[in-house]
Amino acid sequence: MNTATYAELAASSDHAVAVTIAFVGGLIVACALIWAVRVGMRVMDKDTHHPAPEEQPHLPDTGPVREMREMREPDDVPVVTRDGQRLMPHELHRASTRTGKDQKPRRWSPGSSGSFGGGGLGRT
Repeated sequence: MNTATYAELAASSDHAVAVTIAFVGGLIVACALIWAVRVGMRVMDKDTHHPAPEEQPHLPDTGPVREMREMREPDDVPVVTRDGQRLMPHELHRASTRTGKDQKPRRWSPGSSGSFGGGGLGRT
């Protein structure tokens, strides 16, 4: 195609009608989307219960809750012998660990490399 063909297509009335139809179609789609958002906002305002200030969460009287750090140890399932009774669900614990007897955290000890291949002699 050459420049004359492009000029002829741009000047034709069919092209102007097509552009007008595309513009009107886009305008209809944009208006439909705006309408749908407004209807959705109205529905959300009717359905959603907004809590009153008294229903909002608040800090406990003792202040903010802080992180609790503790050493844990495994809490194994008790072993039942063949002549013993079976364990019932209420006898099992909800966590697989419990608070350890020794709450002193383990520290790095001098002379240990800390990792495999770390270059040190390790514990001797």
